[in-house]
Amino acid sequence: MTSVTLNIPVVETERLILRGHRMEDLDAMVDFFATDRSKFVGGPMDRSDCWRGTLRGLGHWAMRGYGIWHVEEKARGKVIGWAGILHHIEWPEPELAYTLFNGFEGKGYAFEAASAAREYVAREFGLDRVISLIADENTRSQALAKRMGAVCEKDTVVMDYPCQVWRHPSVLTDGGAA
Repeated sequence: MTSVTLNIPVVETERLILRGHRMEDLDAMVDFFATDRSKFVGGPMDRSDCWRGTLRGLGHWAMRGYGIWHVEEKARGKVIGWAGILHHIEWPEPELAYTLFNGFEGKGYAFEAASAAREYVAREFGLDRVISLIADENTRSQALAKRMGAVCEKDTVVMDYPCQVWRHPSVLTDGGAA
């Protein structure tokens, strides 16, 4: 039997912990992917699809050496979403991706998590000036990208889904807009 040990770094902010996926996160993923909000990130999905999505996330860390962190609220020890870098083979380049689960919006958590992830991957993995692929109608994600200093470069289609390419500023040379 072959065993793989993943070295997923932990990133802490004032209120959040960005960490690897855990089995106990599955129920929160299933709850989120049962909602209409999940349409911007491949949903809706059932429990089996969420399980396979979690495995894909872990595989991303194994194959690329970077990936998505689950975001945990320190105060309650509860997973509230995810943030990090995706670079699937269909993606034009590495993407800063972020999602909060229902009930955790409006507290600045998405900005805090996405900013921490962007800075970490720039400094530790050399992934600077990343993009975010954002659906045309996902105005909340567009607002967060703007707040982080990203600029919409163009419209594109990724895996048959129309979206916009938002370019984030350099963390290494500009200090980022965060």
